[in-house]
Amino acid sequence: MYAIVDIAGQQFKVEKDGKIFVHRLDAAEGESVEFDKVLLVENEGKISVGTPVVEGAKVTAKVLAHTKGEKVLVFKKKRRKGYQKMNGHRQSFTQVQIEAIVG
Repeated sequence: MYAIVDIAGQQFKVEKDGKIFVHRLDAAEGESVEFDKVLLVENEGKISVGTPVVEGAKVTAKVLAHTKGEKVLVFKKKRRKGYQKMNGHRQSFTQVQIEAIVG
């Protein structure tokens, strides 16, 4: 059984007991969160596609940790002008473990 869920504007394919990294959520570590924007549910070969979401379907997950991703370097330069600028960015992520898929 798997589902496709919209979490913070991104779509993820999730399965029970699977772990995924999503953009930072406003939940403490160890809390349980619920996602109700389920776009598709597959259960034993039967597929339910939502228009746009599947009615009555939801995914519950447990927040495992808040982490940061790898550093991304942004380097800008204009040739022959002496202009160069470097900037770095680390995205904040939340690791969640899928506990149940209802639908």
